[in-house]
Amino acid sequence: MICDHYPMRIGGREADAASGARLEVLNPATGRLLCTVPAGDADDIAAAVAAAAAAGEVWGRKSPLDRAAVLNRAAEILTRRMPEFVAVEVAQTGRPVREMLAQLARTPEWYSYFAAVARTHETHVHPFGGAYLNYSRRAPLGVVGLVTPWNHPLLILTKKIAPALAAGNTVVVKPSEVAPVTPLMLADVLDKAGLPAGACNVVTGYGAVAGAALGAHPGISKIDLTGGTETGRRVAALAGERLIPFSGELGGKASVVVFDDMPDDRAVSAALFAAFIAAGQTCVQGARLLVQRSVHDRVLDRLVARARRIRIGDPTDPATQMGPLVSQRQLDTVERYVAIGRAEGARLAHGGNRLQLEGMAGGFFHEPTIFAGVHNDMRIAQEEIFGPVVCVIPFEDEDDAVRLANGTAFGLAASVWSADIARAQRVAQRIDSGIVWINDHHRIDPSSPWGGFGDSGLGKENGIVCYESYTRLQSVVVNLSGDHFDWFADDAADKRYS
Repeated sequence: MICDHYPMRIGGREADAASGARLEVLNPATGRLLCTVPAGDADDIAAAVAAAAAAGEVWGRKSPLDRAAVLNRAAEILTRRMPEFVAVEVAQTGRPVREMLAQLARTPEWYSYFAAVARTHETHVHPFGGAYLNYSRRAPLGVVGLVTPWNHPLLILTKKIAPALAAGNTVVVKPSEVAPVTPLMLADVLDKAGLPAGACNVVTGYGAVAGAALGAHPGISKIDLTGGTETGRRVAALAGERLIPFSGELGGKASVVVFDDMPDDRAVSAALFAAFIAAGQTCVQGARLLVQRSVHDRVLDRLVARARRIRIGDPTDPATQMGPLVSQRQLDTVERYVAIGRAEGARLAHGGNRLQLEGMAGGFFHEPTIFAGVHNDMRIAQEEIFGPVVCVIPFEDEDDAVRLANGTAFGLAASVWSADIARAQRVAQRIDSGIVWINDHHRIDPSSPWGGFGDSGLGKENGIVCYESYTRLQSVVVNLSGDHFDWFADDAADKRYS
């Protein structure tokens, strides 16, 4: 059941914006109003940061065992409420229910995993030398600002909030104004799991207002953002001015590299999944299909044939395979890049048109679109489109495949498809991407580091490396000798200060 209005969560209470302003959330399948949420601003961010700082005096002093217990309860509650989360996620993003059932079913794993990390993460003793004990310990950073996008609202927030809370931090979340509802619902789950009031605050609003205020607030100890590269640069600059940590999972233009020893049906299935899952609205979308020239034409023909059979329609229908784009703005972007591709001389092998579906005339639907005859320097091959558009490019051999795969400013993800596992690993290790799959794509696990190189951002989500990024490392040096030390004593004793 979708509510008409969802308030923010500040200090453990529901709240509307101090200004009283609200913003509309649309259903992408119909273009009609889904609900409203508060349009928070700097005043609301300030209240949320203050609440998080106060809660940090409680949560930050909890033992790892106590924090783990809360996260494990959150996993249990989230599992029980999963049908509600799936329904809302489908309604606010337009992604088909078959996708949301598969994706969201895994989100409780992040809370269980980071609960285990909090319980088992060990301090280190260092070989300092002499009569000294040197150990290091990790402490929470404090109040962390989490800025999340609209394409995976619950999953991406989960990837940030689970390790942040496990490490003892409190958080202020600024979700996308396009799809803010499930982040608000998650705050309620955490509250019911026993998280102290104010440890998780969610302020809805526009990025240029609430998001900018969060990034600039002096009470924030780290900013973790998933979004576009240019936004990431601006937020990283704000963090740099204040000398606080910044993590950013930013843009992508992933290559899917298919060698000629991969069976055609498997290659085409791989390309369809990589390119058109989530209607292409994912930063690891296989937007560049690199196919060895000897099988290029055959793979392209079969890809077009399969794309024609993708079932596009009502995202609440279990038979639907691809839903709408998330907004009119995103639909306009895709149409603009289709026009750019045509103007650049690429051949439109399939698609290229927006769709008007019966009963959903106001929806933001677009055909799966395949460009052939693409050169690597074309804009459609270089710039992130974030829609159901794939560019098919031939390559000659391993060296050529690596050259093309590395021929963008992005370095988030790629996949390599070959029956020759030795070759696949050689190529994978030469590709400048933070994530490379072999004979798969889009796969994720809470233990597996996730993050990119170059214009795709800084830092990692998932895994122990992520947990540690939400902590401060303190080195403690203990003199065990019991000897009296006086540097300025006028005696013949040897002195040591390093």
